Amino acid sequence: MKIFGGNSNLPLAREICDCLGIPLGEAVAGTFSDGESMVQLNENVRGLDVFVVQSTCNPVNHHLMELLIMIDALKRASAGRITAVLPYYGYARQDRKVLPRVPISAKLVADLITAAGANRVLTMDLHAGQIQGFFNIPVDNLYASPILLDYCRANGFSGAECVVVSPDAGGVLRARAFAKGLDASLAIIDKRRATPNEAKVMNLIGSVEGKQAVILDDMADTAGTLTEASGAIMARGAKRVIACCSHAVLSGPALDRINGSKLERMVSTNSIPFKNHDQCSKIAVLSIGELFAKAIRNIHEETSISSLFE
Repeated sequence: MKIFGGNSNLPLAREICDCLGIPLGEAVAGTFSDGESMVQLNENVRGLDVFVVQSTCNPVNHHLMELLIMIDALKRASAGRITAVLPYYGYARQDRKVLPRVPISAKLVADLITAAGANRVLTMDLHAGQIQGFFNIPVDNLYASPILLDYCRANGFSGAECVVVSPDAGGVLRARAFAKGLDASLAIIDKRRATPNEAKVMNLIGSVEGKQAVILDDMADTAGTLTEASGAIMARGAKRVIACCSHAVLSGPALDRINGSKLERMVSTNSIPFKNHDQCSKIAVLSIGELFAKAIRNIHEETSISSLFE
């Protein structure tokens, strides 16, 4: 088995290798002067079980192309099996046609990864579960909830005094399962989105008065949803409020919004590297290195990874 890492999240790739007790594969991933991506493998991979760790985060297109080229290089170097490890799967929000004459980009990216030569995909908290069906190869979709649940319990967010808030109707199932893990109640934000990346809270379904609130979402992009929701929750009498998400995209005005919000803490994983700790002290980053290391070991040994979903 060998593990290679693209440039999107090398610290996570190294952490996974440390957990497994193996060195990170030697490869050069760079660009030509005109911006073209290039990859060169500096190790023999013939017949080996190879994993490529690459989150398709900002700059999304560059990191996606780097992933595809690295998979192609491995295929042409006769790797036995290639698993694309995407802690964060970009383009996942474009999973259906919401308007006439728009693409389903999540399906296109799935086709590209398959056509490049990947034999399997390992990812975490897909924006929509049906994206697994976009692939004609096996997909393992891990969940960050056990890690986030441990953090919440350790910081007093559990029991009857806690409420888990879904920021929109689409996240109710996720929030309900999370609330069950904390023995907490459930509330829902009724949100109207005028334009992409802009959210406006209209109503709060459920009681948060006198409780400690946890807003749960799969990703935080511009953080408009989380900050609007936190203000609405505190205005309705909550004692304190934190936000938990799997993927901290944090683009545009996200950090300014979080700093100026009612959020006590914004908790996320390191599926996307957070490089601006000095700009926002409210953000707590939890590691998923051990989770992915266990999944990679089980895939390599052809054993079940269902226990990691618990």
